[in-house]
Amino acid sequence: MCGIVAARGDFTDSDGKGMLERLAHRGPDGKGAARVGDAWLGHTRLAIVDVVGGQQPILAADGAAMVGNGEIYNHADLRGDLPAEDFTTDSDNEVALHLVRHHGPAELERLWGMFAIAVATADGQLVAARDPLGIKPLYIAQDGGTVVLASELKAFPSAWLPFVEAFPPGHWWTYEAGFVPFATDWEPHRVVTGEHGTDEEPTPEDLAQLRQALVTAVQRRLMADVPVGGFLSGGLDSSLIGAIAAREAAAQGKTLHSFAVGMEGSADLEAAREVAEHLGTQHHERIVTPEDLVAALPRTVVSIESFDPMLVHSAVMNDLLAEFPAQHVKVVLTGEGADELFAGYDYLKEINAPGPLHEALVEGVSGLHNLNLQRCDRVTMAHGLEARVPFLDLDVIRTALALPAAWKVSSPQRPEKWLLRQAFDGWLPEALLWRSKEQFGDGTGSSDVLRDHVEGQVDAAELAARRDEADPPLRTLEEAYYWRLFAPTYEGVDTSTVVGRFADA
Repeated sequence: MCGIVAARGDFTDSDGKGMLERLAHRGPDGKGAARVGDAWLGHTRLAIVDVVGGQQPILAADGAAMVGNGEIYNHADLRGDLPAEDFTTDSDNEVALHLVRHHGPAELERLWGMFAIAVATADGQLVAARDPLGIKPLYIAQDGGTVVLASELKAFPSAWLPFVEAFPPGHWWTYEAGFVPFATDWEPHRVVTGEHGTDEEPTPEDLAQLRQALVTAVQRRLMADVPVGGFLSGGLDSSLIGAIAAREAAAQGKTLHSFAVGMEGSADLEAAREVAEHLGTQHHERIVTPEDLVAALPRTVVSIESFDPMLVHSAVMNDLLAEFPAQHVKVVLTGEGADELFAGYDYLKEINAPGPLHEALVEGVSGLHNLNLQRCDRVTMAHGLEARVPFLDLDVIRTALALPAAWKVSSPQRPEKWLLRQAFDGWLPEALLWRSKEQFGDGTGSSDVLRDHVEGQVDAAELAARRDEADPPLRTLEEAYYWRLFAPTYEGVDTSTVVGRFADA
């Protein structure tokens, strides 16, 4: 996990170094830069794979170079299809460089993981790509013949912010070709729900397939040369990821580190303790106060590059959670994506028809990149910590969406995520496996604190005066307050293209 900058055109070394400084939090273990023809590549490194030898930019014998952010989980398999003598490191990212060199950017569809990469080829071409879900961030700005790419909005000089757009997930780009989609066969809207009778129940084989897909996804995400831990909220999603990871760690004679945060007496904190005790993890927790939440609010809004109230509510506590694991690990597993795949949110529980529910799930998964995944990336990387998301493995997505949506419809007899709970029956104590979902900000006790703090900080006159400063317009007093914290750092940015907004503020 790292921060990257890439540019082609009128771009100086000084420009690049300034951008890297603003991404230093993403890569506390080192930084590097290289110029390849008209292209400039820069990198701040969080060393996870090939800790000693994996510094970037990675250079090829023909003069090509690359920088990357993220992890390529199938890099070992891809190496077998490329000339062994090409490789100068054991970094997983290096396979992207040689795929482009030998086969062109279309071959990047073979990458399996979370990534944002830029390759400068020996013939002067600049190639950039972002993973199919947009788990890893990337932004692009073009003005005249100059193009600049970076991992975060805050990396760009203020004069460039009006030109910045989100780099679309699942695309590669060159100056000549523009944006080209890849790996389209897996996309959520192409996954068709299986045909089953209305009274048909999932078979043991159905449940086993789902269970194995998630187990395999966790195993892939344990790839690291440094310790891997897990966030543990006490909810179903992080508990299941923790259960799988703890088993894998025990098989290797290790103990999983788990991390939780909450206010004294909060439901999530107590549940996380119970889960950790059951799994036998080395558990760490942080108890925070209302004062801690209020103090963290301004930096969190700037860090997540958003002013959406729902995102802010969960992000502030997540920011406090991410502050202390780096003392023990560099990588954490999280439960992001389960609610979108298995209908865990309240608004999804209100959809009773399988067809509309499936469409809503597809829409939710497809829109994660500039909402929950953005929050997940920013709050962890702000503290030099990499977050990995097993539920958003492409195999898990395909498997989950292909199962009948009727099995995901909530009812008094079937609580939310019933299908997922059934698949992992026996992996957790019954009381924990069937615990009702709470939104993270509610379960930790943060949402009410933040709402109470904002009350009285902004009035209707300010909302009216500033409403149209954002696109779409600001909707509530609370959103106007977060906009006040956001706007000075990101003045001029087109919020309609780079800031995701939930339907409800």
